[in-house]
Amino acid sequence: MAKEVVAVLMGSKSDFPVLEGAFKIFKEFGVGFKARVLSAHRTPEEAAKFAADAEGAGFRVILCAAGMAAHLGGVVAAHTTLPVVGIPVASEPFHGMDALFSFVQMPPGIPVATVTAGKAGGRNAALYAIEILALGDPGLAEKLKAYRRKQAEQVLAADAELQQDLEDAGYYR
Repeated sequence: MAKEVVAVLMGSKSDFPVLEGAFKIFKEFGVGFKARVLSAHRTPEEAAKFAADAEGAGFRVILCAAGMAAHLGGVVAAHTTLPVVGIPVASEPFHGMDALFSFVQMPPGIPVATVTAGKAGGRNAALYAIEILALGDPGLAEKLKAYRRKQAEQVLAADAELQQDLEDAGYYR
């Protein structure tokens, strides 16, 4: 496997389903990652130490998935200058709005990029990390362009199928 360049932190192991799509994207692109369960509230010293040591350990981007108060991204960002990407996780009672607001209301000087909440957020965070890494890796940049072309081809194929279905059903005259 490739050298671990992305750290994926989750506030709870129950966040795994949100991040599974990210793990699949990293595998598809050959990007090495390390996943950990660290909590801004229950293991604050460990989370801060991980963030402070991340650059020296070779990480280049850190993804943080958290729900409720979602302080993990902010705590991590406060202890590193690496790019940090927040993934809001839906949880009771506000269905992820609380986590979203926590990520997008960071104080000036401590940015946390934020992606889509939920499972799409895991995939988007992985793709965003790959975009960052691709800035210095032409091979990875080419893989990303091919991925985008494949997505476009799938949409156009679905459109052609829809047009044929509508024609066959007599909706178009």
